[in-house]
Amino acid sequence: MRMKAHVEAEGRNDDLATGSFPQVGRAGNGKRSLGGSGLRAKLLSSTLVVLMCALLGFGYMTQINNTQSTYETLSEDELVRLINETSNQAQLLEQRKNELSSQLSSLKAAADQREQAEKIAKQNEETSGIISGRLPAQGEGVVITIMRGTKQNIDAASLFTLIEELRNAGAEVISVGDVRVVTSTSITADADGNLICDGVTLDTPYVIRAIGNPADLQNAVNIAGGIGSRLKVMYGSRVTVTQSDDVTIDAVRDPATYKYAKAAE
Repeated sequence: MRMKAHVEAEGRNDDLATGSFPQVGRAGNGKRSLGGSGLRAKLLSSTLVVLMCALLGFGYMTQINNTQSTYETLSEDELVRLINETSNQAQLLEQRKNELSSQLSSLKAAADQREQAEKIAKQNEETSGIISGRLPAQGEGVVITIMRGTKQNIDAASLFTLIEELRNAGAEVISVGDVRVVTSTSITADADGNLICDGVTLDTPYVIRAIGNPADLQNAVNIAGGIGSRLKVMYGSRVTVTQSDDVTIDAVRDPATYKYAKAAE
């Protein structure tokens, strides 16, 4: 009886489940085996691992293939055609570059020519204005003061000779009193001996301004036996020549009008 109870107790112990571990029973051959649910879980896990590895491998290979140059997939004919097209485009761009460079050079040359022409035109206008007496003038030169003669009145010829001597010495601009001297300037005398320059009566002392080389202009007046000496000896006049770095001639003339002459075409 005691032996039978012990065997029954062992049978009950073998039927008890031991926690989370799969139950192990005795097979007919005396060996233990896993339950059906554990085997299915193991197979499912293995399948998921294999599938994930396959997906990772496919993604890696796809990334490598995408990084390769697209030119590697082109045929030889397609590559030759692409190279020819690229060369033609480069030649066209180079040609266009040369055309634009040539146009730019032409524009710069035209701009320089226009600027130079405007500069020359302005210089000519200023020069013409100064020569014709239309514009005031300023520069280095001399200021000549001629007092009234104590022996006799100075005649028109002597004063005109003085102007001619200044011109011969290089005077560029001359004024007598308030009259601008031009190529048509004349000096006359009235019945009372008063000197008249281009219709304007001159007051004494006569003041003559001349722009040019100061030393040359002074020598033209004070040279021995020249017009300065004649004015002193013949007319008893005192002549003073003062050099200056800033002689200003404000006297101007209205533009001349010509009845018959016109610019040649």
